[in-house]
Amino acid sequence: MASLRRALRGMAATCPRRSPALGRGLRPLVSGAGPTSEKSVPYQRTLKEAQDASAAARGPSQPLPGTASVVVIGGGSLGCQTLYHLAKLGVSGAVLLERERLTSGTTWHTAGLLWQLRPSDVEVELLAHTRQVVSRELEEETGLHTGWIQNGGLFIASSRQRLDEYKRLMSLGKVYGIESHVLSPGETKALYPLMNVEDLYGTLYVPHDGTMDPAGTCTSLARAATARGAQVIENCPVTGIRVRTDDFGVRRVAAVETEHGSIQTPCVVNCAGVWAHAVGRMAGVKVPLVAMRHAYVVTERIEGIQNMPNVRDHDASVYLRLQGDALSVGGYETNPIFWEEVSDDFAFGLFDLDWDVFTQHIEGAINRVPVLEKTGIKSTVCGPESFTPDHKPLMGEAPELRGFFLGCGFNSAAECPLLTPTGVHRRFHRSLTDHSRWIRERSHEAYAKNYSVVFPHDEPLAGRNMRTGPLHEVLPYDFCGAYGHRAHEDHAYGRLLGQEYSFSFPPHHDVVKKECLACRGAAAVFDMSYFGKFFLVGPDAGKAADWLFSADVSRPPGSTVYTCMLNHRGGTESDLTVSRLAPGPEASPLAPAFEGDGYYLAVSGAAAQHNWSHIRTVLQDRKFRCQLIDSSEDLGLVSVQGPASRAILQEVLEADLSDDAFPFSTHKLVRAAGHLVRAVRLSFVGELGWELHAPRPSCLPVYQALMTAGAKHGLVNAGYRAIDSLSIEKGYRHWHADLRADDSPLEAGLAFTCKLKSSVPFLGREALEKQRAEGLRRRLVGFTLDEKVPMFGLEAIWRNGQVVGHVRRADFGFTIDKTLAYGYIRDPSGGPVSLDFVKSGDYTLERMGVTYAAHAHLKSPFDPDNKRVKGVY
Repeated sequence: MASLRRALRGMAATCPRRSPALGRGLRPLVSGAGPTSEKSVPYQRTLKEAQDASAAARGPSQPLPGTASVVVIGGGSLGCQTLYHLAKLGVSGAVLLERERLTSGTTWHTAGLLWQLRPSDVEVELLAHTRQVVSRELEEETGLHTGWIQNGGLFIASSRQRLDEYKRLMSLGKVYGIESHVLSPGETKALYPLMNVEDLYGTLYVPHDGTMDPAGTCTSLARAATARGAQVIENCPVTGIRVRTDDFGVRRVAAVETEHGSIQTPCVVNCAGVWAHAVGRMAGVKVPLVAMRHAYVVTERIEGIQNMPNVRDHDASVYLRLQGDALSVGGYETNPIFWEEVSDDFAFGLFDLDWDVFTQHIEGAINRVPVLEKTGIKSTVCGPESFTPDHKPLMGEAPELRGFFLGCGFNSAAECPLLTPTGVHRRFHRSLTDHSRWIRERSHEAYAKNYSVVFPHDEPLAGRNMRTGPLHEVLPYDFCGAYGHRAHEDHAYGRLLGQEYSFSFPPHHDVVKKECLACRGAAAVFDMSYFGKFFLVGPDAGKAADWLFSADVSRPPGSTVYTCMLNHRGGTESDLTVSRLAPGPEASPLAPAFEGDGYYLAVSGAAAQHNWSHIRTVLQDRKFRCQLIDSSEDLGLVSVQGPASRAILQEVLEADLSDDAFPFSTHKLVRAAGHLVRAVRLSFVGELGWELHAPRPSCLPVYQALMTAGAKHGLVNAGYRAIDSLSIEKGYRHWHADLRADDSPLEAGLAFTCKLKSSVPFLGREALEKQRAEGLRRRLVGFTLDEKVPMFGLEAIWRNGQVVGHVRRADFGFTIDKTLAYGYIRDPSGGPVSLDFVKSGDYTLERMGVTYAAHAHLKSPFDPDNKRVKGVY
């Protein structure tokens, strides 16, 4: 066999060079021609067992039940994991339907790599659980070997920033008991003698990483699930999802239809991978993912490669998976090939490998392991994978259809689906989930940047301008210069964003500082039009508000309340402000016409869809007769905050802004520069200030009037980064960072938002009362550091020499001139975390392997008496 480089050149010369825009024929494995022999993938058993083309003609592998508690669609890794965990949780009557054989479609040809460390605490927890199931629990339960091989993982750092990223992962790993070591180039060479280390800064070695055999894993999962009463039915394609509409007009799953009959069920889990979009379409559910071709090649035997760890060379965008005495070589390119027309008949097949696309990975692989230059190619693998707009899975109940759950879009990852906080798919606004250009652009960028350094302040460049505020300008996405697009030569936002790519204080640190200090010393204006803005009105709106919101919002019209919304476990689904409205017969952009109770809700823009979906679900479950109206696109929001805000706004608003006339936590309809707006006296940065909620056409003239009036008072424009710094300095929470669906308000120090002293029931109350009675097992604590060192989250928290948690959120506070960090801590003994436990410890925070002395705080060190929000300076 020719060497890898010579084989590549030979194939490039003899194979047609196709444009990514052209269609490519599938190469079914049953053809037995050329590279599509049984050696095309590592899992020969799967290939041998999958060649029975007449299986589908024989019908389903067992009779269909008439009813099922849950129907899982798709027999790949995620479908089998879902069925296994449902059975293990005690769910009886669960059924998995697979249109062909288990692992068909994508799972059978995946590389099966499991890397435990990711720049996300949730993903690290999921991967740790997956590893536990695959490496130990399944074999103990079934006696079957999953094919787990613990040969370790090695991350390659060819730059200082990459090594810093790995050091961050190492610190986070200590929180979860994941052993890892940062190695020098010399130590790396001793571990992996065939590796070229001359261009390395170092590596991260994780001894307990490894690989799993998808076929063996799925077989074991299915065996364990069926042993608990679940059913696995192969050769049974799903042809439709039957939907019913209940008496309240709510669409619900009724049945799953197949070529061989139907199954009555109230619950479906869409684990169809690449085909999840088609399954969603059967039920009228939008599934925002795309199919792309992902490829790797399997080499001939390499002497000395046995027992070497798997390798991820992120900077070369290449991975090297140990394949017995050979390697599988693959990677993520900037010009992946989209599978434009997903075939319903595709099962155990492959695409022709496009060497024009794959060539870029060969150079990186040869540079890292030079022996590859003289190693032959045994086989090639190019199969479909599904990718999402942010490279994260789609999970939870679909907002369009009750009882229809997603468990798809795992982007070649192997996490267990049932342990992720609920409703993860709700992060995308519903106007985008069926927007083909947005999905395509964002998914492309997520794929192309899969191996990029994950910097704290990175933002996507793709899919922008689909939803814009009234003060926004536009620039299209350039697909990184691929597919015939011309790369932007001077993209101002991209250039500024690139300057932020650092684990030190970034160049814009001083810019953010000026904005923050201006807000503290004079005033700043913030464009917050991205916020979600909902109206809750109707006959049962008062009952709904009592149940939905943890705080007491049954106050007079004109009042505004900061509150949380919880789930039944007592976890925080949202924090938001709720303004009580006075009823009125005439509708306007600032309020609908209604009788009875009405509320105006303002929620963080990033969580707007999540809030919308959560509220609608609760309203439907409780059968409340009320409307939830989304006015997010119709209203803008400009906020003025700081000691001079009253003086500035008094020149623009036709209203008395004195404390007596306009106290804190109240709102009014007033005129601003001649435009009717809703002014709300609130602060998200800990200063005197007002929010102005205005019809979209009014936002620009109101903003211009504010800037004119504020010129003599030192008013400045300020952005997201200033909000982050100012809010953490005041100790305010950010949902999704230091407040999530698995954090209770008691743990987060937000007990004041819960009406526990009243007798009014609310969602999550029983869980909170139980938690309060038993004692908090963890508690959110704030920390300050004397040393000026940047922190961004994921740093390990040490107390008296023991790891007790990790930082969820961190930033620099410019007024107190210190780094601040917030994280949940636990008692290593497993007992409750009392206030004395918090106060009595000596703390350090570990950043990139280095610890820094920290001071713990239970109250914000900035303005702990809350005087400034009341205008007391």
